[in-house]
Amino acid sequence: MSKIHDYQVLATETHIGTKNLDEIFETTGNLYQSIVIIAKRSNQIATELKSELHFKLEDMRKITDEIDEITESREQIELSKKYEKLAHPTLIATQEFLEGDLEYRELDA
Repeated sequence: MSKIHDYQVLATETHIGTKNLDEIFETTGNLYQSIVIIAKRSNQIATELKSELHFKLEDMRKITDEIDEITESREQIELSKKYEKLAHPTLIATQEFLEGDLEYRELDA
């Protein structure tokens, strides 16, 4: 399966709303640490989606070299719209964190 499908299944809200900081604090006991974990996961998600999008667009270019450019543009637009409809990576990461789906470990200082 593709990453886009995995994140569509999560059914994350696509609008930004306020979050209860107490819930974020409870998981680690340190609000700053929790936010850093969410931010790092958000960067991972964004990188995964970006590389998948570029890979798929590159495949489209190779496959449709012989097809009219209008058709190619429509397919690329359709694919781009799917990615645009996804929730922001920060929202996905926050949901994963609050649901306890993230694994993290503390490094010794």
